[in-house]
Amino acid sequence: MTDPYKVLGISPNATDEQVKAAYRELAKKYHPDNYANNPLSDLAEEKMQEINQAYDAIVAQRRAGGQSGGYSGGAYAQGASQFADIRRMINSGRLAEAQELLDGVAAASRDAEWYFLKGSIYYSRGWLDDALQSFQKACQMNPQNSEYSAAYNQLLWQRQNGRPQYGGGSYQTGSVGGCSCCDICAAMYCANCCMDCCGNSCF
Repeated sequence: MTDPYKVLGISPNATDEQVKAAYRELAKKYHPDNYANNPLSDLAEEKMQEINQAYDAIVAQRRAGGQSGGYSGGAYAQGASQFADIRRMINSGRLAEAQELLDGVAAASRDAEWYFLKGSIYYSRGWLDDALQSFQKACQMNPQNSEYSAAYNQLLWQRQNGRPQYGGGSYQTGSVGGCSCCDICAAMYCANCCMDCCGNSCF
């Protein structure tokens, strides 16, 4: 397994901020959008996937054992991702940083959670049409996820019932998707009842 620190071009003793900075710089350089209609597009996408995996590995190592003193050379957790950091950024209102990291994810690696988090950023900025589309995509990709369906149904209910339209980025959510854990539970119960009555669903 390739040393993830070598992939990012940093020392194993680098701080968390240095790891993030190295990842962002490489993500900008190898983002697939920079290689549209370019014969190097396939290589760039492979490199972007390698960069994402390296960042994921470092984040997983440090989360599991605190600040990593170096790469052990063993297998890393494939299930871990940079999305935990992105969620924290969104929750603390660091939307530009969160969007930058999301945009650095290769198109082939954009799963339901990616669309959910993208929708959360749109929602926090008051771009409700874009948020609704992203939440709907997340639901379509993973219809069993209650977090995604609650966010989608809550926003759909909000629009259908004429709630205020937050705009210009003036509305800052306190958590991902604009919902606390309690809000999600309550919204999911109420929204699902409304959706059942109206004949609507997550699709």
